[in-house]
Amino acid sequence: MLAREIGVDLGTANVLIHVKGRGIVLNEPSVVAIDQVTKQVVAVGEEARRMLGRTPGNIVAIRPLREGVIADFDATEIMLRHFIRKVIGKSLMMRPQLMICVPAGITSVEQKAVREAAEACGVKQVDLIEEPVAAAIGAGLDIFQPSGSMVVDIGGGTTDIAVLSLGDVVTSASLRVAGDKMDDAIVKYIKRQHNLLIGERTAEELKKELATVYPGGRDGETDVRGRDMMSGLPKTVTVQAEEMRNALQETVDAIVTSTKSVLEKTPPELAADIFDKGVVLTGGGALIAGLDKLLMDELQIPVHIAEDPMQCVVLGTGMYLESPHRRPSAPRRRRKIMM
Repeated sequence: MLAREIGVDLGTANVLIHVKGRGIVLNEPSVVAIDQVTKQVVAVGEEARRMLGRTPGNIVAIRPLREGVIADFDATEIMLRHFIRKVIGKSLMMRPQLMICVPAGITSVEQKAVREAAEACGVKQVDLIEEPVAAAIGAGLDIFQPSGSMVVDIGGGTTDIAVLSLGDVVTSASLRVAGDKMDDAIVKYIKRQHNLLIGERTAEELKKELATVYPGGRDGETDVRGRDMMSGLPKTVTVQAEEMRNALQETVDAIVTSTKSVLEKTPPELAADIFDKGVVLTGGGALIAGLDKLLMDELQIPVHIAEDPMQCVVLGTGMYLESPHRRPSAPRRRRKIMM
């Protein structure tokens, strides 16, 4: 019996799994809830996410991946095993082959941690693929031709920017500024400007529903509930869309600067291709209102949002599993701009 081939987008915010021949079969938050007294796992995924900030003292809901890499090895192993069993069942008769997406700037030590966490789940084989490669394939770019393509993948923990040609990365940048840093920036801004303490989930909802990074990109306001820093009591304040632009300016500027740096280091022939085809945005961060317009103004080249930015990476992994161009191996060290 042949082993199942499974593609895994092991993201800081969400884990997505693609099974060859079945498509995307799982999309759940990268969260594990653990009882600190008994050391038992209470919940994994969506059930655990609902516990963030709402657990009693003995139960802690944690995110085992931070900034695109494993922060808690044991919790990552538990989470990965849970999701794999959920997808293929508990039987070890058919040990799966895994292809896992990793950030472009991952170190060899971090690569080893990902491999070991997957191997501990009893899989047959583990291969790694760089996220910008998978994202570009999932966005529909033909990166296997001798022509330049550029992708900016803004995930939860990292932003990966890469120019690709002939199926490989020519030049890239990986910075640990992405969705999580944007949430942190919103929390700090609300605390500073409104003396209101809010949690990660509230900040994420604000980012999705109200945030814009382009002048006039979105109008509106929303009520935000939290704890008053002065009285310690619950309080509601009204937040404007323009305030979100101020809150996110620093993190967005870092992404724009890195994108410019990658373009500056791109060979002229490939840069000309990118000028014609434009830049493709993938990842959840691509959905922030006005980001495509801002990048277009700053780079002076077309910028497009992928058709399904949230699932581009795992879709690309699944497509690569079935591709004749597949070269299963660990990502190699190459020219990078580390931020």
